[in-house]
Amino acid sequence: MEKSQQQAVCGTEAIDLLNCVAQSPYDQDKCLSLLQALRQCVVDQKVKKFSLAEQSKEKAESSEKKQI
Repeated sequence: MEKSQQQAVCGTEAIDLLNCVAQSPYDQDKCLSLLQALRQCVVDQKVKKFSLAEQSKEKAESSEKKQI
């Protein structure tokens, strides 16, 4: 198992929704369907909170620099 190949829980659904919202023209019905798919994934996977991996990494690096 390679970590670089792992997908975030509900990551595909979240990306699909974000890309839909960014599209022009905006298709509200399509985005609503994708929102419902993301919500169902969150419920099925019992997700409590999302975070960006890069954000977490930056915070960790910032903390390390303060300790030096």
